[in-house]
Amino acid sequence: MILAGDVGGTKTILALFETENGDVKCLRKEQFSSAHYPTFTELLTSFLTDADCPMITAVCIGVAGIVVDGRCETTNLPWVLSSKEIGERVNSQNVWLLNDLEATAWGLLDLPEHNFVELNPDAQYQQGNIAVVAAGTGLGEAIIAWDGDSYHVLASEGGHADFAPTNEHEIALLRHMLEKYPEHISCERLISGEGLVNIYQFLKQIGYAPASPETEQQMAERDHAAVIGEAGVAGNDALCVEALNMFCRLYGAESGNLALKCLPYGGVYLAGGIGAKILPVLQQGEFMRGFLTKGRCRPVLQRISVKVCINPEVALLGALSYAKNVRLTQ
Repeated sequence: MILAGDVGGTKTILALFETENGDVKCLRKEQFSSAHYPTFTELLTSFLTDADCPMITAVCIGVAGIVVDGRCETTNLPWVLSSKEIGERVNSQNVWLLNDLEATAWGLLDLPEHNFVELNPDAQYQQGNIAVVAAGTGLGEAIIAWDGDSYHVLASEGGHADFAPTNEHEIALLRHMLEKYPEHISCERLISGEGLVNIYQFLKQIGYAPASPETEQQMAERDHAAVIGEAGVAGNDALCVEALNMFCRLYGAESGNLALKCLPYGGVYLAGGIGAKILPVLQQGEFMRGFLTKGRCRPVLQRISVKVCINPEVALLGALSYAKNVRLTQ
């Protein structure tokens, strides 16, 4: 019995899987609002209390944060996860914590092709390194390195690298952000749910377009990023439309930055909770314009596949895959 998990700043998914003779069966799966629990231990206890299951033999959890020696202080939650404590709770020595993008990467390698949507019409498919970029509550990045025989997943915290504006409009955005965060503007501050809200507020401040009273009312009642994203996709609010377009250009630019650093001839994969929700706008070309605006290196990037993963449980499946195929088979 494997307990797999995907711990994010907004939601946490836990699931129990039974594996036998290569077959996998999900016995129980539950999604939680992460903010409703003071600690991960309390969330895990709630899940296990309600679960009627045999002995858990292995646990693998992808978590949004830096994992060091089996311990993680989450980036967007006041939680500390410890593989030792989790092992004691479930009475198993086979417990692994992965960075969430590391888990996502393992999941991407196992997904069938119908789980992806290609954004680059000029893509040339080949085997090689793969770049993973995931915008959601935060911004995650990982590299799947190809050694000519097998893949190796490299976790990173690339989403916290410096934001690099590329034109006067983006320089003005940087100045706006420096008023809020004077010491450091990371890519995550603009390419995430929070980032979409920050872009909207910037455009509103400079008077790009009048704010819609209906949108502002909805934002008072619901998650701001969700409201902006929905209005931007629907095309019924000029401020939200431009905010989403600018978001996509920045998302593409940062994905292109990662691509230049690892030359992912095996493709760039976009995961995270935002991509699938704004897929129609990603397909309109702003993302690829940001991705390809790399001067002399544009011809290199023009050949690289860029796919959006539309499976919302890829990190959970990656945690399962890591426990089942990577660790328990060693």
